[in-house]
Amino acid sequence: MQKQNFKKSIYILPNLFTTMNLFCGYYSILASVQLRFVDAAIAILIGTVFDFLDGKIARATNTTSKFGMEYDSLADLVTFGLAPALLMVLWVLEPMGRPGWLAGFLFMACGALRLARFNSSASSSPDFEGLPIPAAAAMNVSAVLFFSRLEISPDPYRVMMLVMMFALSFCMVSSFQYKSFKKVSLFKSMTFNKFVGLILIFVAIATEPYVLLFVVFLLYVVSGPVLSLGFYSSSKNDKETQAEKGF
Repeated sequence: MQKQNFKKSIYILPNLFTTMNLFCGYYSILASVQLRFVDAAIAILIGTVFDFLDGKIARATNTTSKFGMEYDSLADLVTFGLAPALLMVLWVLEPMGRPGWLAGFLFMACGALRLARFNSSASSSPDFEGLPIPAAAAMNVSAVLFFSRLEISPDPYRVMMLVMMFALSFCMVSSFQYKSFKKVSLFKSMTFNKFVGLILIFVAIATEPYVLLFVVFLLYVVSGPVLSLGFYSSSKNDKETQAEKGF
């Protein structure tokens, strides 16, 4: 009976998208080893699209399952943990020796911890605690694409990239609050103005995709510490005001 229930829990469509996500991570690793860094970065970005769609499709078609959640996490660790870590090490960090490859390992380890914390938590908050691993990976690959688009050598910026890897690792396991897009639905109606706005955003990104994607992901990474510190300051001021009033 348990074996039969397990078979029924494996839904084809959402897990197929998860498999495509995993394939993107595998292809990115191959491309990085072959020193095709732009191809490796693009593969990871495509993986983020599949990762976004598998959850949306599973919830929309009511085909969520424990198996699907675990499979998704394993795929995420490869595509957004191992693949971007290897990409950054081979692209710019390898000449730094031990600090370089350790930064890659730390990124992957913190990504695994972030996934484990997410799977084990029962939080009902609409926001994420800690930087999501796909966003951290996207920050890395958008940097590769940004430098490629502007034809800038990353060699003079090795230390900056090393610091960025450590910062992203910290953000993933931090308690910073990041906005979630869980409520965004692909199967609900929207107003005409919102639809036009989406088209304008698409056109803006398509004009200079590598540059604008870098800016978008950078703003998202920074938004966590900024919003969290702002909320902390606001809460602290409220407590001080209440104390002054004798509450």
